[in-house]
Amino acid sequence: MGGLGDLLGLMRNAGAMKQKMKETQESLAQQRVEGSAGGPGPNPNGAGGAGAPGVVATANGMQELVDLKIAPEVVNSGDVELLEDMVRSAVGQALAKARDLQRAEMSRLLGGLPLPPGLADLLG
Repeated sequence: MGGLGDLLGLMRNAGAMKQKMKETQESLAQQRVEGSAGGPGPNPNGAGGAGAPGVVATANGMQELVDLKIAPEVVNSGDVELLEDMVRSAVGQALAKARDLQRAEMSRLLGGLPLPPGLADLLG
């Protein structure tokens, strides 16, 4: 009968783990990270300025791009290739930070154990 009890315990734990996973994914969907490139551009006060990035990409913890800001000065420069590079860079940074955030949250969920290879890819 011990085998059946072990199976039932495993099934109970799977349900709890599934619920924790759902809660973690909901939390990740609300968290935001940013990547930026170039300058000058938008700053937290909404105005352009020295040192402010020309492109700011915002992603959530589920690796979804949720916002993209481009400074008018960057658009008005007429350098489309530079703008494309800046957008790619800012989005890449934001998504990399989102992946790191997701890995950290999932590792925490697993009690500090590192995620098995490929598991993080299944979560997004």
